[in-house]
Amino acid sequence: MKIIAFAGSSSKNSINKKFAIYTSSLFKDADVEILDLNDYELPLFSVDKEAELGKPELAKKFLDKLASADILVLSLAEHNAGLTAAFKNIYDWASRQDKNVFQEKPMLLTATSPGRGGGRNAIEAAKISLPKYGGNIKETFFMPSFNENFDLETGKISNEEYDNHLKEIIKNFSA
Repeated sequence: MKIIAFAGSSSKNSINKKFAIYTSSLFKDADVEILDLNDYELPLFSVDKEAELGKPELAKKFLDKLASADILVLSLAEHNAGLTAAFKNIYDWASRQDKNVFQEKPMLLTATSPGRGGGRNAIEAAKISLPKYGGNIKETFFMPSFNENFDLETGKISNEEYDNHLKEIIKNFSA
């Protein structure tokens, strides 16, 4: 089973990337590849830019990576109660090449943030948008207060309740 995991963030120190890495490590016997949105950076999408640039190869490479997966693990960062510009931008460019961006791959959406909301708004926004573009969202999980509930040294959730909940989701996801 091949998992493509990534954060919906371009931050070099993204807590959601750390979260995606940990989450994908919980799948048994999986070949995991971690993507970095910085490798898919394109100009801000607009129809004018599309007319100028056509169909960028980076967007095609992103689609190809998603196509190689059996499962997608996406940990969403939240900016102003929505999806980040970095994630939305590659998603917009990719959708112009293939509307079925996420290709109906089973998807686990997670999110975390330093605050109490835990990225819940980003998950809610994604639940509205992604299914229209091939997002087959099977499960969601968000964790508030990242700094209090995640151990950066071990790269694992330190809060037993959250950790057990995520592990149960993955157990059911894999069944």
